[in-house]
Amino acid sequence: MTTAIRFEQQDHTAILTMDNPPANTWTAASLSALAELVAKLNDDREIWSLVLTGAGDRFFSAGADLKLFADGDRAVAREMARRFGEAFEALSRFRGLSIAAIDGYAMGGGLEAALACDLRVAGRQAVMALPEAKVGLLPCAGGTQNLTWLVGEGWAKRLILCGERLDAERALAIGLVEEVVPQGQALDRALALARQAEQQSPSSLAACKRLIQSARRRPLEQGYIREREEFVDLFDTEDQREGVNAFLEKRPPQWRNR
Repeated sequence: MTTAIRFEQQDHTAILTMDNPPANTWTAASLSALAELVAKLNDDREIWSLVLTGAGDRFFSAGADLKLFADGDRAVAREMARRFGEAFEALSRFRGLSIAAIDGYAMGGGLEAALACDLRVAGRQAVMALPEAKVGLLPCAGGTQNLTWLVGEGWAKRLILCGERLDAERALAIGLVEEVVPQGQALDRALALARQAEQQSPSSLAACKRLIQSARRRPLEQGYIREREEFVDLFDTEDQREGVNAFLEKRPPQWRNR
């Protein structure tokens, strides 16, 4: 597996670090590695949260290396689009909480990786953009879709069609990120949020995440029905019984993610 994605674990949180100097760009190998890692994490019942960050303090990720597309080769374009899609869709489907810790530049496919996460924490000097149209391309890794759901059509068009760059404060104001922290503290804050999530039942968290994300594609009436079904399904888990009894016994719950 490529070393461009580093993995470490803190308690129940997986930390994935993009490490491809100088700009943490994505390659076919690192995209495949991300998809494979997320699949393994989904099978690991001891992992409840995921934090994605970039090595160094200058780049979260600058996206794809444009040298890949200089020849105008459609086969290369199709292969990279497929790998981007598989990797970031896998990230979006991670069963637990995923958080992007953004320090420095998050450009193109770098920002799209952050958009595939549930939450985004940005350092104060972070810069975010989807500049693909400036080089005759377009965001093909969920950018046109996820950004629109997150910030609305108007701001999505400003970023993509007008090629605007956003600083952290503007990104916070439009809802692109959920929190801005001093530069260099994004990872620590993301890990703190992951620890907050660890106080919740991981079984409940996974069910809630499925329901929230399904609201994008499911009519409201069906969402109400599925919500009630997921509630009843939790009664098949050990965590449901543990959570209720821990509350009644006035003690902290001991979650097992089962």
